[in-house]
Amino acid sequence: MTVNELCEKCGFSAVVLADGDREVAGCYIGDLLSWVMGRAKGDDAWITIMSNINIIAVASLADVSCIILSEGVTVDSDIIETAKQKEVNILSSSLPSYETAVRVSEQI
Repeated sequence: MTVNELCEKCGFSAVVLADGDREVAGCYIGDLLSWVMGRAKGDDAWITIMSNINIIAVASLADVSCIILSEGVTVDSDIIETAKQKEVNILSSSLPSYETAVRVSEQI
């Protein structure tokens, strides 16, 4: 499944779709950035409530397919611009992290 398909089927909002054709193979939930760097797998959809600029670096290092901001979390325009430059997909969900993960897991 691609990020575009995941976004559409789960009802998530696209914040940045730099590479919507990127494959999603799994899911990881975490807010401790160092923990995510060591445990998220490449092509995972990473669900978090973190909204600082460091999420872009962590997403790049962990090679996740997208960041899904749960619980209605938003990001500033500088994060959006950096995500575009680094080709990091960012989606948004109004659901709690667990419910967001359930939706993702039902699709992959």
